[in-house]
Amino acid sequence: MEVYLVRHTETVCEKGICYGQSDVQILEPYLELFESIKQQIPEDAMVYSSPLFRCTTLANYLSNQIIKDSRLLEMNFGDWELKSWDAIPADDFAPWMNDFVNVAVPNGESFVQLYHRVNDFLENELKTASERPIVIVAHAGVIRSILCKVSNVPLKDAFNNKVDFGSVIKINI
Repeated sequence: MEVYLVRHTETVCEKGICYGQSDVQILEPYLELFESIKQQIPEDAMVYSSPLFRCTTLANYLSNQIIKDSRLLEMNFGDWELKSWDAIPADDFAPWMNDFVNVAVPNGESFVQLYHRVNDFLENELKTASERPIVIVAHAGVIRSILCKVSNVPLKDAFNNKVDFGSVIKINI
């Protein structure tokens, strides 16, 4: 099955702000970027999207029929949402930085928890998908977890996968 992993375009958040599941706006102008992304995917693709605005805006541009799925949400950064990375207390930050795969953010989740919900989406939703190509409009964490799964890469190495804003990565599942 042909799958296109599409990361949302850049947000209005300043660099250095943690905004996992916060529903932030995207940077304008974006229509030219959206059109460039649209040219890279098949017209008849089935489009799935994270329910956050930064993804659904792009997904709705790509297709008149999108399927929103909360399993495609970015990592829940709990108490860190919308804070500057520099403002996070070292006592909270250090354990997570040492093992982001298994250590959950306070009142949030760990990367392995994100991985399990994304894997649930892949195993349960895509099994019932048609033979049409699939587009998944999501976030860097979600896309990195999918790339780890299909490439059999350890989760601790997820950040070796470069996932730029507006990038389109074609894989076969």
